[in-house]
This record gives sequence, C-alpha cells and structure tokens, in this order.
Amino acid sequence: MTGKAKRAQYTLEFKLEAVRLVKAGQSMAAVAATLGVVEQTLYNWVKAEREGKLAGAGTKPVSPEQMELARLRAEVARLKMERDILKKAAAYFARESM
Repeated sequence: MTGKAKRAQYTLEFKLEAVRLVKAGQSMAAVAATLGVVEQTLYNWVKAEREGKLAGAGTKPVSPEQMELARLRAEVARLKMERDILKKAAAYFARESM
C-alpha cells in the first residue's frame, strides 16, 4: 500500500480554544495531550495567532460538545497538576514540623 496518511484538519474555533488554553497559563504539553494534537502543531498555532495569521479548515467541524469536552479535559489536567503540587507541599511541611 502506497498511500499518504490523511492529515487532520481543525476549525478556527478549535485552534483558538487551544491557543486560549495555552495563554491562560497551561503548559503547551498538557494542552496538546488533552486535545490530542502534536505539541509542535500547537506551538505553530500559538505563533500564527500572535502574528495574526491563524486560519482554520472548514472541513472538520467541531461540535459544541467537543469544545466543552476539550475544555473540561484541560481543566482536569490543570486540577491534577495543582493537586500534585499541593501533595508535595504538604509532605514537605509535614517533614519540616517533625
């Protein structure tokens, strides 16, 4: 079989939501993993948005449910990171007080 793999295409709304999550302070790796895109692709979207050149493909519509799911996944990832930080801080202060 000698066929090229079809590249995924994302709508402008999906890309803008991904960029918004990165600008909100989440790590690029976490957002990429949450949304299921390659980290380099996400970096390119952030760079294009900064330059005012971000465009979307209209062939892969993203439903409101998919957008909400992506937002919730990003929030879960952020909350897990916060939880892990708090666990480490609690362990540190527990050792210090002994």
